[in-house]
Amino acid sequence: MKLPFAEPYKIKSVETVQKSTLKQRTQWIKEAKYNLFNLKSSSVFIDLLTDSGTGAMSNNQWAAIMQGDESYAGSSSFFELKDRVKKIFGFEYFLPTHQGRAAENVLFSAMIKEGDIVPGNAHFDTTKGHIEFRKATAVDCTIDEASDTSSLHPFKGNIDLKKLEKVLKEYGKEKIPVIIITATCNTAGGQPVSLENITAVHKLAWDYEIPVIIDAARFAENAYFIKQREEKYKDFSIPEIVKKMFFNSDGMTMSAKKDGIVNIGGFIGLRNEELYRKATTFNIMFEGFINYGGMAGRDMAALAVGLNEVLDEQYLESRIRQVDYLGQKLISYGIPVQQPIGGHAVFVDATEFYKHIDINEFRAQILAIELYLESGVRGVEIGALLADRDPISRKNRFPKVEMLRLAIPRRVYTYNHMDYVAAALKNVFDRRHDIKNGYQIIQEAPIMRHFTLELRKI
Repeated sequence: MKLPFAEPYKIKSVETVQKSTLKQRTQWIKEAKYNLFNLKSSSVFIDLLTDSGTGAMSNNQWAAIMQGDESYAGSSSFFELKDRVKKIFGFEYFLPTHQGRAAENVLFSAMIKEGDIVPGNAHFDTTKGHIEFRKATAVDCTIDEASDTSSLHPFKGNIDLKKLEKVLKEYGKEKIPVIIITATCNTAGGQPVSLENITAVHKLAWDYEIPVIIDAARFAENAYFIKQREEKYKDFSIPEIVKKMFFNSDGMTMSAKKDGIVNIGGFIGLRNEELYRKATTFNIMFEGFINYGGMAGRDMAALAVGLNEVLDEQYLESRIRQVDYLGQKLISYGIPVQQPIGGHAVFVDATEFYKHIDINEFRAQILAIELYLESGVRGVEIGALLADRDPISRKNRFPKVEMLRLAIPRRVYTYNHMDYVAAALKNVFDRRHDIKNGYQIIQEAPIMRHFTLELRKI
């Protein structure tokens, strides 16, 4: 008999979570103004809002916490992390930040100005927010297959080279300060970018003398997909694939709360010394000194360990298999999801789920709320609320597909939890035609509104 797959870790500590009643959840979501970000964590049974900073650290990471050097300048924890980043990614210049959006804020302050054009593959919310805050424009050059949830294209995070070249020809290096590759591509459904595509984008960018920056929040998951799906690299190790990915770039931003497997942290890696020196000013202004950038020494120490652990192929197999398990379970129930299943989350097609409801009533948010009411499971809307308003017309932007993201924290939940989520979503699916109306916005921020907006039920 072939032995079944088992997780390559054992549980040493547990945290109790409490179930709730439908009556309680109905009251709680109403008090939260129908925004799941406003819920207390104690009101949530299984929390799939995000995989950012919600993972379980290893015993070696907790041990490193105790050895962190809290010196303001010259911390040994800083130099350990700097060396780890250079060894893994190959970047000589390194700036720590407290998380990924802070890395974007620092780097974009040094690179992007009003009127600029920033092409990439479906920029995520904070990336696009930081671009538009500077009165620049984010241009989505993702391949068309990314919007077809039934397509089995293995690399739906890829940049369409024809779309990209059209933008490059139109604006040139005078208006395009940077090209951003997000790997894996969160907005497209946690979909990977092939190494062939990364290489081709970098070559094209080189011809136009434009730098390429990789948003590397989930770099190891992307490398795992390359090994599994790109025939040329099936015999390469994960560290070897990672080196090739970043060799074809000029820098990176990292939300270490994802594939760093820590609760807080981020960084910038660069090749260009001039850009690095320019960015250091903003790092000191916004984050702290260049030797800690908003992180404690213990956080940097834990991150240095996490960056090694995430490269372990057994860990990555366990991680990807659990996400895929939930996705396949939903597919077996007839629930429409983005396929192939992504690396960090399952994305449910809310456009198909509630196609009988008007697009202006925020279908993905309806689905997120209905799942919470059904089960106490918290997901997040990746749809019109997150897409925000057009900065010029101020009209709502509607993506081709609105989705509910079920992001799985690393090393936190069991397969029984996945079965619970799947059963809850099937119940919501079975009664989907009972839902006739959605929600209206009653309060919103001028940018990145989805975090704090308030809604009312129609």
